[in-house]
Amino acid sequence: MSKIKQTEKHCYFCQKGIDNIDYKDLDLIKRGISSFERILPAKKTGTCARHQRKLAKAIKRARFMALVPFVKRVK
Repeated sequence: MSKIKQTEKHCYFCQKGIDNIDYKDLDLIKRGISSFERILPAKKTGTCARHQRKLAKAIKRARFMALVPFVKRVK
């Protein structure tokens, strides 16, 4: 049997030294949102648990402030 070697993902926010994730910074917010405007899991994005929680909270705040839609409509 052959094993599939997976590449290890490193937290983008830890590498860049970003401690606070602002809900108004849409470039950072878009990193954690899928094409259907859903929050991506940490396993997919490669963020650590601490930054994943902060990212999710920032996405939810941006949704509430109408900067990011809740869902993308499919026609």
